Amino acid sequence: MSRSALEVADIFRACGDVWRTANAGHISFGALKVMSAIERCRTAALGGHVERCQDCAHEHIAYNSCRNRHCPKCQGAAARDWLAARQDELLPVPYYHVVFTVPAPIADIAYHNKAVIYDILFKAASETLLTIAADPRHLGARVGMTAVLHTWGSALTHHPHVHMIVPGGRISLEGEHWVSCRPGFFLPVRVLSRLFRRLFLERLAAAHQAGRLKFFKDLASLEDRDAFGAHLAPLRRAEWVVYAKRPFGGPEAVLAYLARYTHRIAISNSRLVAFDDANVTFRWKDYRTKGRERYKTMTLATPEFIRRFLIHVLPSGFHRIRHYGLLANGGRVRNIARARELLAIPVSEPDDDQAGEATEPTPPARPCPCCGGRMIVIETFERGHQPRAPPYDPSRIAS
Repeated sequence: MSRSALEVADIFRACGDVWRTANAGHISFGALKVMSAIERCRTAALGGHVERCQDCAHEHIAYNSCRNRHCPKCQGAAARDWLAARQDELLPVPYYHVVFTVPAPIADIAYHNKAVIYDILFKAASETLLTIAADPRHLGARVGMTAVLHTWGSALTHHPHVHMIVPGGRISLEGEHWVSCRPGFFLPVRVLSRLFRRLFLERLAAAHQAGRLKFFKDLASLEDRDAFGAHLAPLRRAEWVVYAKRPFGGPEAVLAYLARYTHRIAISNSRLVAFDDANVTFRWKDYRTKGRERYKTMTLATPEFIRRFLIHVLPSGFHRIRHYGLLANGGRVRNIARARELLAIPVSEPDDDQAGEATEPTPPARPCPCCGGRMIVIETFERGHQPRAPPYDPSRIAS
């Protein structure tokens, strides 16, 4: 297969059955559902429709998408829809990017306790930012943030961390004025790191005491409270990785960043290089090196590639994008309106021309690839079926 045509779905279709048989009894139902969805995505198994151009009669078969959040082919549309909803919420202020990462021993515990540990990661990270920002020695203000969970490293290893996008200014605690942070500086990362460590370990210990954690194989001894405490002891003294990147250039840059991060999955089809049933080769980034040397390729045995991909299947119903503080869902619209008021941002009113344009029909989402005309649906077909007739091809008609 050529690199441009290679997809995760091809690997699953070719080797998925053998892998499932070899690992029967050790695969979660959620992982099996993800594999099935990716294998069937945009195939006749999910049904679809036939489109025809009104101008040149060109026809195109479009198979339905699986819409699974782990599918490499479905996340582009989901990201566009999500970003469209966020665009009106952006403020004309600098935005900061803060990352909270857990140490490897915590990632090992999270492997079999994803829902519990990932939830603790979200809560400890958000509480850390809210607490430090509200401190009068720092910002003394209420903050808002959008948090996105990633569970992978570039080599598909298990590396849970949360990316947080935070406006570079806050509504004061009394709600009467806007408080801007220092130019180019958000909050001290060492203070963030130590509070994050304490809050995370407190919540983790409480989860263990409540019997919410499960341990297997090499970690089975951690069921014992004393053994668990001894396991965590070195982590209470270690430096946890929290870092803040430079502020974005503006709201447009924030949207561009969110487009890359909010609906990203463990590996995109574009990173796949080669596949020969026995092995999968893909591109990855080695962050331990600098310059062009950090961009490398890695070859894994196909069973190991599938295993690493499925490590990152999230628990059913788990929300990997969350909003906190001023951006929390309950009061986001009200808080953003208040922030705009304090920033003296004029409320834009559509003019007559814009109002008239709103009633005009929108152009087709996918114009005809031959002439740019309007494509209309002329037939739909159910799951497991094909169109009643092959698409019309004018070139087959003799002149």
